[in-house]
Amino acid sequence: MHIGILTGGGDCPGLNAVIRAVSLALINECGAKVSGVRQGFLGLIEKRTLDLDRSAVSGILAQGGTILGTHNRCDPFHYFAAGGADVSAQLLAYVAELQLDAVVVIGGDGTMVIAERLSRLGLPVVGVPKTIDNDLPLTERSFGFDSAVAVVAEALDRLATTARSHGRVMIAETMGRYAGWIALEGGIAGAADVILLPELPYEVEAVAEFCRAREPEPGYTLICIAEGAHPKNAEMVVHQTLKDSPDPLRLGGVGAVLAHQLQERLGSEVRSTLLGHVQRGGTPTAFDRILATQFGSYAAQMVKQGRYGRMVALQAGALTDVSLAEVAGGNRRVPLDHPLLQAARGLGLSLGQ
Repeated sequence: MHIGILTGGGDCPGLNAVIRAVSLALINECGAKVSGVRQGFLGLIEKRTLDLDRSAVSGILAQGGTILGTHNRCDPFHYFAAGGADVSAQLLAYVAELQLDAVVVIGGDGTMVIAERLSRLGLPVVGVPKTIDNDLPLTERSFGFDSAVAVVAEALDRLATTARSHGRVMIAETMGRYAGWIALEGGIAGAADVILLPELPYEVEAVAEFCRAREPEPGYTLICIAEGAHPKNAEMVVHQTLKDSPDPLRLGGVGAVLAHQLQERLGSEVRSTLLGHVQRGGTPTAFDRILATQFGSYAAQMVKQGRYGRMVALQAGALTDVSLAEVAGGNRRVPLDHPLLQAARGLGLSLGQ
């Protein structure tokens, strides 16, 4: 048995833990040969792989990023280096040349869309959900998310000391794209006073009124806002558009926009901090190391049993697998009746309403 592993899309903590778990499980239980594909699907197009034996995956459990490298702008069905041409046949030819029996694809929604299309062309694929945004359908948790939330919580802890010292309104803008999971969990963990999510369009005046009420006592306000959040009857703030990317919109900057809007309405000084890619970097939390290891081990069992065209998932706290066709192109957003939203309201937090 010869199995390939690749990591696609953005990097995040826990990728190396999955690579390690898949490789060791296949080597130990199946005597398989395992090859790593460099820089996601790009490596299958440009023919760049490496051997993943025991020594290659030793000591990588706690490392952030991915030892294989990744790429978030390489869609083999619209290959940027070939003017947007479909090079999927070239990719499949290289898979045949390597004599790969299957490919374990670790990635988020864009990666799963590509994996599902390749699966329909006959490539035996097993998907492993990866995204700090926690927005993949049919899995209640993806590794990397817990690590990102921990970064946000620590950032809010630090911003709170400055907010209290200066009597300021401090805004932390998180990642998350079209879903508010990072801002919601990070905001609650970091004791934010205001949490603004894409799922709940906010009213600027409502946020300003909440901050004004806090100016006398306690004298400061801590705001956690998701990059996809937006006021009612307004669009999301787009930082950049990448035409050759599977997901061309790059959100970002809503925190600065909100800071400007609030400064016009408040006596307090308002400052905004864009957390950005620090949420992706660094070592994974213990939770993410364990979850990623479980996902990798389960993916190896799926390969062993020939359950292809499917993705590992966590549902009701148990590992299972779901069809890639059900996952591809979907988005998992915060339900408006989610218990954490109810908890936030009970704590007296503002959700911008």
